[in-house]
Amino acid sequence: MNKNVNPRVTLVGAGPGDPDLLTIKGVKALAEANVVLYDALANEEILAYAPKKSIKIFVGKRKGVHSYSQLQINQLIVDNAFTYGNVVRLKGGDSFVFGRGSEEIEYVESFGIPTFIVPGISSSIAVPANQGISLTKRGVSESFWVITGTTSDSNLSKDVALAAKSTATVVILMGMSKLEQIVSLFQNESKGETPVAIIQNGTMANEKSGFGTIDTISQVVKDNHLSSPAIIVIGEVVRERNKLKGFYKELISNKVCARE
Repeated sequence: MNKNVNPRVTLVGAGPGDPDLLTIKGVKALAEANVVLYDALANEEILAYAPKKSIKIFVGKRKGVHSYSQLQINQLIVDNAFTYGNVVRLKGGDSFVFGRGSEEIEYVESFGIPTFIVPGISSSIAVPANQGISLTKRGVSESFWVITGTTSDSNLSKDVALAAKSTATVVILMGMSKLEQIVSLFQNESKGETPVAIIQNGTMANEKSGFGTIDTISQVVKDNHLSSPAIIVIGEVVRERNKLKGFYKELISNKVCARE
């Protein structure tokens, strides 16, 4: 360890993908970084907020392709903090929503390194909102579940079966590879007509989406060539999305008529 270096680590949530959805506090943290370790889901445009001379290290994971294991990432954070001082760990969405942020912070703190947290806008909320889907709505949905589709042992979370029994909106992250299982669980609860939205690359310029029901969504995915990374939204609020769009079209139409 260099005695002239003051190690510190800031965990920054990068938001859902659109670089404009990074928080101001996140921008300020990046501006002071000596090293940035960033994920696959963190938009690389955000790195422009870090000093040009700072070291940028990609440590992202995609299904079946890992640049580094989680243990290696933990050690990289610590090693760079002791060597260069101020490290920013940049993670997609919010670091504490299936981002393993708490594990990384615990590891870093075990070395006595000061840590700081900058919350991010979670994709579980922002991506549906960007499509006009309100996760809760009076008279439609009083609550929502946010569930990981793939657990640490690569299985579908058991919470999906519990959520399927409820009237809540269900948001599933990292669940595309388990879509058929998810569909089956909801069909078992006689919810084949329940609306479903699948949104790929949410809030990004290359965003794609597909809408259907539990009974039709598998075909919708094939027809629209949807794949990971994507968010699955299940619930009656998805049906309300069309009403919102219709409302705004009517509003614009009325404004045009008023001008004429």
